[in-house]
Amino acid sequence: MQALPKSQLLRFVEQAYHLARRAVARYSSKFSKRRYILHQHIVLLCLKVRKNTTYRMLLDELIEMPRIRSAIGLTELPSPSTLCKAFNRLDMAVWRVLLNPSVTLLPTNGVVGIDASGFDRSHVSKHYTKRTKLTIQQLKVTLLVDTRANAIIDLHVTTTRKHDSKIAPSLIKRNTNDVAILLGDKGYDDQKIRALAHEEDVRPVIKHREFSSLHRAWNARLDTDLYGQRSQNETVNSRLKRKYGAFVRSRRWWKQFRELIIGCLTHNIDKALRTFDRGNVVISGFIADREFMNPP
Repeated sequence: MQALPKSQLLRFVEQAYHLARRAVARYSSKFSKRRYILHQHIVLLCLKVRKNTTYRMLLDELIEMPRIRSAIGLTELPSPSTLCKAFNRLDMAVWRVLLNPSVTLLPTNGVVGIDASGFDRSHVSKHYTKRTKLTIQQLKVTLLVDTRANAIIDLHVTTTRKHDSKIAPSLIKRNTNDVAILLGDKGYDDQKIRALAHEEDVRPVIKHREFSSLHRAWNARLDTDLYGQRSQNETVNSRLKRKYGAFVRSRRWWKQFRELIIGCLTHNIDKALRTFDRGNVVISGFIADREFMNPP
């Protein structure tokens, strides 16, 4: 009987496991019980976000997934509380370390767009919140997206209504090696952003707010073809919400931040697998050839 081909889900798990092994130690502490390794926790947390489900539902489905369990060396299933504690223990710095190599799986070109979007902090019924006059503030999520590969390079999350021009500088400084051209709408029209971009050898393509005829003239000279690539940010924002949910399940703000960065990591891995299937991928970094993406 011919062996079944690898599913997209199995290949996702293998890729996430490989990234975790490259970036994170096996155990979080020398006092660990060593029953499970961090790599397994990371993969299961990514799988939870990818399937847009709960801890209990994920573990229930894993009972019928022997190939998935075998791919990460999972001989017994953890309890939901074990995964919840692992999620609490892995802070944002760890997930950023994982996000960086996930970008190298995709053929980026340095043309990066910046844009913000809102994510609900609760999945309660909209009708209920309107009827009870309950107000739940959204999370403001700003993404740096490569326009060629739709890869999420970095993100900034805040619970406040912080202005776009105050968020962009920190993202630029953290990612100067990945950004050659920065695309932004009028919300990022700030002389400090333009000056910082020039200091970091980044070309800003940002629309001016039109307060005078001079501003209108500058906008008219803008490279419309290049600026039009900024729409890829909207595509990525839409995909994140449609595939992984437009809300976060966690109740605490620091857990909500982590949930969103896991969604970005999951998006990059999924996008790399689909790009590879189309035969257009140029793999760099630690992945060398086709044999890894489809190991025997």
